[in-house]
Amino acid sequence: MATNENLPPNVIKQLAKELKNLDDSPPEGIKVGVNDDDFSTIFADIEGPAGTPYENGVFRMKLILTHDFPHSPPKGYFLTKIFHPNIASNGEICVNALKKDWSPSLGLRHVLMVVRCLLIEPFPESALNEQAGKMLLDNYDEYARHARLYTSIHAKPKTKLKTGAISESTTALNVGQTHTSLCNVDQKTVVSGVAPLQQPSPLSPTANIVKGGNNLDQPLTADTAVSGSAAPPSLTMKKETGLAKLPADKKKIDARKKSLKRL
Repeated sequence: MATNENLPPNVIKQLAKELKNLDDSPPEGIKVGVNDDDFSTIFADIEGPAGTPYENGVFRMKLILTHDFPHSPPKGYFLTKIFHPNIASNGEICVNALKKDWSPSLGLRHVLMVVRCLLIEPFPESALNEQAGKMLLDNYDEYARHARLYTSIHAKPKTKLKTGAISESTTALNVGQTHTSLCNVDQKTVVSGVAPLQQPSPLSPTANIVKGGNNLDQPLTADTAVSGSAAPPSLTMKKETGLAKLPADKKKIDARKKSLKRL
């Protein structure tokens, strides 16, 4: 596993300063992510510039720093598939800033901005993708159609890059996945129109549901809780009717007693 030990201490110090600056003040349309334990590989998400066939896409790329950086330029690769004259099928980037125009004084910010500008103004004369380069020169509309198709299929926004250690990024990703799964449950509930089941309270016997002899779900009454079986609805109604009649019968008996006393 690559570590910061592959780079000289003075380079690590300079890179740490650059990366902090990129995090505090990122270039337009560029988000940089890095593993604190290994500055030799820099990841970046580049938003497709407006007005280009790459608009609304997010393209992930990486810069690989060699052990003699900054005396030699980093190697750049697109990890997201893209139809572009200066980007090969394996993702390799052909741009002068990473080749003959490289200077040790150039920083990561400059390199990333040049790569994004490449999406605005390709150079078909130095094409790594010959098909894209020829199409750009002969029929721009056809080239743009191909580029938009690749963008719509491959460059949809994915997990956002996180600065800091890998462990922190992994934790953030797991939380995002948990949140997504919860959202999916809510969406299914809304679509089906079925409310989620509520857990019955052990202190409320009337909330429990049991199966009666007629295979219908019936509420568990106080009588059921004692006997351990559900009472038929007809018996419950008879009991309630009988209880209602008791006060009326008692009034009639009292009235008769008063009449007899008068006689």
